[in-house]
Amino acid sequence: MENKDIVMLVQQSWDLEIGSNARNLAMEFARKNRVLYVNPPLDIKTVLKGRKDPKVRQRLKSVWNVAPSLQQVDTNIWVYTPDCICLSINWLTSKSLFRRLNGYNNRLLAKSVWKAICQLEFSGFTLFNDSQMFLGLNQKELIHPEKYIYYVRDYLITQDYFKKHGTWTEAELMQKADLVVANSAYLADYARKSNPQSYDIGQGCELDAFDPAVKHSVPIELTNLPRPIIGYTGFLTAARLDIALLESLADARPDWSFVLVGPEDQVFKDSRLHQKKNVYFTGTKPPSQLPAYLQHLDVCINPQLVNELTIGNYPRKIDEYLGMGKPVVATSTRAMEMFADYVYLAKSSGEYIVLLEKALAEDNHAQALARTSFAKGHTWEASAQAMYDALPSSLEQKEPVYEP
Repeated sequence: MENKDIVMLVQQSWDLEIGSNARNLAMEFARKNRVLYVNPPLDIKTVLKGRKDPKVRQRLKSVWNVAPSLQQVDTNIWVYTPDCICLSINWLTSKSLFRRLNGYNNRLLAKSVWKAICQLEFSGFTLFNDSQMFLGLNQKELIHPEKYIYYVRDYLITQDYFKKHGTWTEAELMQKADLVVANSAYLADYARKSNPQSYDIGQGCELDAFDPAVKHSVPIELTNLPRPIIGYTGFLTAARLDIALLESLADARPDWSFVLVGPEDQVFKDSRLHQKKNVYFTGTKPPSQLPAYLQHLDVCINPQLVNELTIGNYPRKIDEYLGMGKPVVATSTRAMEMFADYVYLAKSSGEYIVLLEKALAEDNHAQALARTSFAKGHTWEASAQAMYDALPSSLEQKEPVYEP
């Protein structure tokens, strides 16, 4: 896919302080195409609650035409802040009323985005929808893209905000799409129930910092800990991680050290893990320090719960672990199947112990190199190329036109 125009409707604004899949893909698309990245529009509730928030106030300037709505942020990438304010309607219980008012919001957004499309003189464009299931529902009929791609990167309909209306809007939207792409096998299976043209395109990761050839000093918390050291890095939340499993591992191997790197939610803070002498909490660490911790672990783990929140998610931390060449033991899920040749997959606490011992016994330099090589293959270039390869080749060619 080269020398094309791509319009992206996204869930996360360009100026988000943490990374986002949409922004990474936008930069990859822009290597050979022109990209219009459409920030989520403001809604009434956000304006009222965030009237003192500097970011909300800045976006209101675009609505009031005090600041430009369209800005070029990189070669071939323009970010557009819609000059409209949508209705806040997710609290509605009536499907028919929600559909009607959501249609109004869709028309507001389409009219605004069309201004940017015309200003940039985009033609024959592809519309890439990053899980904007509400505001993207009617865009195919309103702005008539040449191709319409829907991107599923999280199982959003399990989250409270999307549960009420997301179950039917996302299914309906996927049925309309020319192509649905997902970042895990589980989510591709989910999408295929609504659209047979649904594919797993994997996930890109930024692994430059996770280079095993760079030698790091031993972090102070790991100094003099009994070996082996088994570790996890990331947000310690009971919604996603299995505290009971971690407790059972610590009890089963009191001579091993279990290190948990990252911020804790209240359930973790109150857990019995803090009473165990072989479990160590380091607290929050900046991303720049994580490679040092990983380098000095013997085995990395991902002890996740298997629930609606976790079952379909692509585990980016696994790529970080493997990128550092580390042996990994993780909970077995559909999304983890693609890692089966490089990660030990466990279905119970008993299997975890067996596989941790196996990981320690089998670890060698050749395996470490293979893990690193595998992880580094998960690039945004590869993910985008998989999407290009999956695009139907016989879609109708037409000039776009806005139909309010």
